[in-house]
Amino acid sequence: MNRTGKPSHGLARVLSRRGLCSRAEAERLARAGRVRVDGRVVRDPHARTPADAGLAIDDVEVVAPTRRYVMLNKPRGLVTTRSDEQGRATVYSMLGAAGADWLAPVGRLDKASEGLLLFSNDSAWAAAITSPESVLGKTYHVQVDCLPGDDLLASLRAGVVDRGETLLLKSVRELRRGERNAWLEVTLDEGRNRQIRRVLAGFGIGVLRLVRVAIGPLVLGDLAKGAWRELSSDEVEALVPRQTRPGRRGSPIRD
Repeated sequence: MNRTGKPSHGLARVLSRRGLCSRAEAERLARAGRVRVDGRVVRDPHARTPADAGLAIDDVEVVAPTRRYVMLNKPRGLVTTRSDEQGRATVYSMLGAAGADWLAPVGRLDKASEGLLLFSNDSAWAAAITSPESVLGKTYHVQVDCLPGDDLLASLRAGVVDRGETLLLKSVRELRRGERNAWLEVTLDEGRNRQIRRVLAGFGIGVLRLVRVAIGPLVLGDLAKGAWRELSSDEVEALVPRQTRPGRRGSPIRD
């Protein structure tokens, strides 16, 4: 709270929550002297700022845009970032028709992974979903290079310790198998970096494909690869966690 009793936060946070830029970009804009708060230039990106303050960038008023909530069926081979310093193709190449002036990824999928990826300009909603305390399960279909038996599946459920981290899978079951490989359904209730791949590698299992098919109650369904759609209001509301796990730590919504 500030002296007026109104909620306040750092300037960069307040600006980013208007949905037009990331917090890092807001910090750069402020330091460059391009941000005005109630008509006054403020260069400190951490200056306490009322949430309802009048903001302007380059003397153009910052009006909160319509909140957007988008799901994409990410193809393999794209990185989850707006721009890549190595020049690799990004997920934003799939969102051109979405008119996304600023849609930030809600969580991540690595370059080799596929499936359900969320985007929004509602930072509070995104933070609730990606919080380490969130109880939203994430479901993946994983093609592996072996035919696991019941003992191996039980061992996978017990998890591994890798690089000092205990990595657990909430559930693992076989979906189907061929002559040389099988598809598993894996559910996570936390999201450490490359968690599924690291657990499987701990047992000498290689991943042929990894597809995220659901986040909580939201399922990928028949959305075509590379296609996107807006979420319905009911879907947006359903993804807001109703409970949390106090003290639970981990990286949010990553495979």
